[in-house]
Amino acid sequence: MNLKEQITQEIEKLPRPLLQEILDFVQFKKAKYDKDNQVEYDSDTPAISTGKSLLENLQNIGHWEGDDLEECLEEVISSRGAAKFDSEFNDE
Repeated sequence: MNLKEQITQEIEKLPRPLLQEILDFVQFKKAKYDKDNQVEYDSDTPAISTGKSLLENLQNIGHWEGDDLEECLEEVISSRGAAKFDSEFNDE
């Protein structure tokens, strides 16, 4: 059995709550690998953002221009979903 098959086999045994953590970790590691190795994908490949990469990009955005800031903020607020937290972290 090759490494990819072993990983798949172990993932199939995990409870659902751990799957999101695994996905987040894999996406983080892939993004870091891609950045460190200057890997680029075609435009059809969706970009993977991490909290760190988003914060780094904020430094390059500059300042707001225009008069629709309030409208944009209202759109963002109205389209946000509810946050979901695992109960094990809520007990602390």
